[in-house]
Amino acid sequence: MVVTRDTTIGEVLAEDMGAARFFFEIGMHCVGCPSSSGESIAEACVVHGTNEDELVSKLNEYFQSK
Repeated sequence: MVVTRDTTIGEVLAEDMGAARFFFEIGMHCVGCPSSSGESIAEACVVHGTNEDELVSKLNEYFQSK
């Protein structure tokens, strides 16, 4: 999987629930709520005041290491 800023949280978690830890690490503890599943990484990062590029990079490193 290649993650972009437009990838939804739901798409990431559907691919691998282990990726949830990266959301938790930056304070996104709502990854299980229904509305977050359709939210893009960019949208979620704006709401939570976090760096989307850093999160996308970590997620891509995780998926590439599998």
